[in-house]
Amino acid sequence: MGVMKTTMKRTFLPILASALLVAGFATTAHAGATLDKVRSQGTLRCGVGGSIPTFSKLDSQGHWGGLDVDYCKAVAAAVLGDPEKVTFVQLTLQQRFAALQGGEVDMLARDSVVNLTRDASLGVISVVTNFYTGAGFIVRRDSGIKSSDDMNNATFCISQGNSALGSLADLMKAKGFQYKLVQLEKFQDTFQAFLAGRCDAAIAGAADLAGVQVTMSPNPADYIVLDELMSADPYSVYVARNDWEWFTIVRWVHYGLVEAERRGITQANVKELAASSQDLTIRRMLGAQDELGKLLGLDKDWLVKVIAAVGNYREIFDRHFGKNSPVNMARGQNALASDGGLMYSAPFN
Repeated sequence: MGVMKTTMKRTFLPILASALLVAGFATTAHAGATLDKVRSQGTLRCGVGGSIPTFSKLDSQGHWGGLDVDYCKAVAAAVLGDPEKVTFVQLTLQQRFAALQGGEVDMLARDSVVNLTRDASLGVISVVTNFYTGAGFIVRRDSGIKSSDDMNNATFCISQGNSALGSLADLMKAKGFQYKLVQLEKFQDTFQAFLAGRCDAAIAGAADLAGVQVTMSPNPADYIVLDELMSADPYSVYVARNDWEWFTIVRWVHYGLVEAERRGITQANVKELAASSQDLTIRRMLGAQDELGKLLGLDKDWLVKVIAAVGNYREIFDRHFGKNSPVNMARGQNALASDGGLMYSAPFN
């Protein structure tokens, strides 16, 4: 009799779990405090850096542009139906996490490196890696500096709060080198100090440096970003802890951008595919079948609005870093996994 009861219990539990899964799939997810707040505000408050044109910068006409800016617009399109309903809050490296934790912004899209200390102790959480780079050096082409082996007694320009400070200290200690720092709060001031000759090299993410070399240097050919990297730096969008519904929405916006590239969904064809595609995965992604948006507390066509607003991941990258930008940087690790990179999406099912 005891054996029979045990068998029945073991059989019943998987059936119950399956039933709950099916029931859960059919229901709308609880919106979460942050989504409710964003909708009540009528705007997404997005923390950005505002000093590197490839990531985020306000132009002379008052328009924001950059990869981070497009992520803010993508989330606004998903949750508010309008990519322009974003309030950009410019934050320094030292301000960014405190502003997010304190509720001054709803998300942080600010070329911020993921590390254990930040994830575990700051009251914020990295959502998903949306850009891969590493801490590097930019030097004058005529300086004779070819690598860090030539940097004993060098002076480095680096922004306050930059995580590369630790990497630099470790590198110089390992080589037995002496060095000095010029530290300024804002990256544009740090880079201007380098251009003015106050240091031998400037330090930031190599992708950041490649961007400012082209967009902020008076003569880009006079400078070179060294191939050497001090670290492998995954950049992430961040949100405050303890609102997992909001965390999930922001993460799946990124996955949608990446999977859209893999499936050939573009800014130009997304509406046509939403109406006519017979591909099952594309139909799920674009809300023509299963209404996955309900699980996120969003409209069924949330991803259509995202892609129509900013394009897929390739389109965003090419616009700010790739072939359609002055930087013309190779995709590298930021290519899809199917093309030898590190970008891929979890399944849309």
